[in-house]
Amino acid sequence: MTEVVGQIGPIQRRVLASSFIGWMFDGFETSTLILVGGAAVASFLPDADTDVVRLNVGTALGATLAGWAVGGVIGSIMADYVGRKKMLMISIAGYCAFTALTAASYSIGALIALRFLTGLFLGSEWSTGTALVAETWPDHARAKALGIMQSGYGFGFFLAAGLWLVIQPLGPEAWRWMFVIGVLPAIGLVYIRREVGESRLWEDAAAERRTGAIKRDFTVFELLQNREARSRAIATLVMSAVTVSVFYAISALTGPFIGALAAQEGRHAPSWASISALVYNAGAIVGYISAGFVADALGRKRYMNLSFIGAVASGILMYFVPQALVPALAAVFILGIFTLGVFSWMPIYLPELFATRIRATASGVVFNLGRLVAFPLPILTAFLFAELGGYQSTVLVLCCLYIVSIAALNFLPETKNSHLPS
Repeated sequence: MTEVVGQIGPIQRRVLASSFIGWMFDGFETSTLILVGGAAVASFLPDADTDVVRLNVGTALGATLAGWAVGGVIGSIMADYVGRKKMLMISIAGYCAFTALTAASYSIGALIALRFLTGLFLGSEWSTGTALVAETWPDHARAKALGIMQSGYGFGFFLAAGLWLVIQPLGPEAWRWMFVIGVLPAIGLVYIRREVGESRLWEDAAAERRTGAIKRDFTVFELLQNREARSRAIATLVMSAVTVSVFYAISALTGPFIGALAAQEGRHAPSWASISALVYNAGAIVGYISAGFVADALGRKRYMNLSFIGAVASGILMYFVPQALVPALAAVFILGIFTLGVFSWMPIYLPELFATRIRATASGVVFNLGRLVAFPLPILTAFLFAELGGYQSTVLVLCCLYIVSIAALNFLPETKNSHLPS
């Protein structure tokens, strides 16, 4: 095994910056569709009623997530064969190209199809960037770097929200400019090609595969056939499904809840619904960035147990918080720390569980299949909302799903202060 350089220098900083920016624009892309979807559909169907607009926006979002899941698995596998750097460049180039085409969409059907194609490349960026950062940064700083990388998604949301405030007044076709801006990461491809190096760990594993020094199966088969890797993948997939499910369900419910509270106090409901999303993501950024420091101080499993218990506690807090705007927003901020910021456990922990030759494959499978496993829960959220008597009860039940994650974590090892598996 080739060990990672012990010092943090230009190589590590370039890798982190490139992966951070790539993931930030993933967040920008996903958030842009949420922000401008209604305006885009209205520009194609000016006479459509609210239900039709909502259906088409939901379909475009669903297409993006479906593409994300499929592309994430395929791209992760490819990263174990063609290299981290090359796959990172392919994913950025792909989503920039299809984002540009999205800006030129001529119909609802074209918009939905292009969002699926964009999603294919968005999905492959996370696992590729995660593997590259993990394999480049030294053991003592790896978790902190990966937590910072994960925070890029939250900053991407803020970038999209801020730009939309400026661009929205430009007219009914202003939404297209948001997707034009999404092409900007293509500029960074020249920098990545010239300044970012390939992972030495991956190069060693690739050399073994080329020379036949060690017989290697297809990475997915190897993941499934290796008992230890398979059990780790199953346990982390359970945790991933809970993480994704709770986030999507809560994020769908929080805006309307805060908007209704604002309306009761005589405030503009849509504005406060949007503010709640900013508050939720601000909490998430705190959770993202702090994760690496906490994981290094306490250990990976203690950090995750603390985060999962915090998620349950945040649900209890939301259940008992008074139905008034300010205390509810404070509770939303805490929910953001523990139900969105908690995503940092994946880039920090997953690379430390799997060997280099299957690291991207395993991370991508867990991260992206979690979306498919979790897919029914957001659909059932409306049913839960009706049966449980509203937002606060529903959030409490959703957050209690983290008890399942706590149980699954018991089957996994502690990896603090460990070298990445060869």
